[in-house]
Amino acid sequence: MSIPAAFRRVLEDCDPEHNPDREPQLVLVYGDHRREFIEGFTISAMEEVDDKIAQLPRGSKPRRALERTFSGQAVQLQVNETGQIVLSPKLREKLGLSNQVFFIASGDTFQIWHPDTYEAQASAMDDYLDEFEDGFDVLTLLDATPGV
Repeated sequence: MSIPAAFRRVLEDCDPEHNPDREPQLVLVYGDHRREFIEGFTISAMEEVDDKIAQLPRGSKPRRALERTFSGQAVQLQVNETGQIVLSPKLREKLGLSNQVFFIASGDTFQIWHPDTYEAQASAMDDYLDEFEDGFDVLTLLDATPGV
């Protein structure tokens, strides 16, 4: 799959080892059966996650769960010279991908979805937003307390 050019620049900027002679790297977190998408992290973003995991008590359930997801169910890849990455058959099968994907970027991460699955999730999000009154500005959620 082709990584959009704008996000390739983000990957380059967030890869400490990137140089003009080497394409940027990234980490794809595929997770277990509960994850309906594959999440791509820049190298810097993945280092931030790893640092936060390392701050948790060794052997704790949260740390083990996060280590399993972000280390054990992830793969590091390099973008090729044409700006593409190749998803393994395992990753394509996980999402039921054939020839189309839905790509959504957010800061220093992005998500890869099966188009139908993304559409169902988008519909569920619309239902959530419909719970708010007419004229509701979604930007006010930025000021909401965690967990809202």
